Amino acid sequence: MNYSFLSNTMLFRGASADEIVSMLHCLGAYERPFQKGEQVLRAGDCVESMGLVLTGSVNIEIDDLWGNKTILGRAESGQLFAETYACIPGEPLMVSVVAAEKSLILFMKVSKLITTCQSSCAHHNRLIQNLLQISAQKNLSLSRRSLHTSQKTIRGRLLSYLSEQAKQAGSYSFTVPFNRQQLADYLGVDRSALSNELSKMQRDGILTCNKSNFTLKNSADNP
Repeated sequence: MNYSFLSNTMLFRGASADEIVSMLHCLGAYERPFQKGEQVLRAGDCVESMGLVLTGSVNIEIDDLWGNKTILGRAESGQLFAETYACIPGEPLMVSVVAAEKSLILFMKVSKLITTCQSSCAHHNRLIQNLLQISAQKNLSLSRRSLHTSQKTIRGRLLSYLSEQAKQAGSYSFTVPFNRQQLADYLGVDRSALSNELSKMQRDGILTCNKSNFTLKNSADNP
């Protein structure tokens, strides 16, 4: 286990290696590898453990009855997923979690965290505080996605999302965490329509793009 890596994640922020060892024991933690495209968690299942991505990344997805996929979010290395469902015993997952690439996941039982620690773990409160902050940030991420998808046009959705990505990167040039299909699923649009709109935006001098790499121009007009 890479305790130095874990100490830099939001969940274990501020904890020493010895403290993390104690925390992992308290949380009944275990690791499990997944291949690209493999389901980590399936919609309809009930979970007791939250997952922390050690290596790789996972997509948070939802499918309708006709097989249309929407990507609600992504958990990269060092990030958590399924913590909300794990906090509510018996609550079925509304989403699926799928490995976006070869990944290694650390699972931890949330019940060990939200109940009184029988071992009087000195780091219990710190974990709870960190988890609360993570949950708050995820709520903000879902709110941002709602702002993007509230735009009426594909161009509007793209400009809203890409503008946010540029602000986060602190640069007009940046790399998004999605390929074309995943970006279309995230924005709730057809892939071909999205690709066509990106081509038009390049011709209009609004941006340049190559795969997941984008550069925004100052000439972007409101849709």
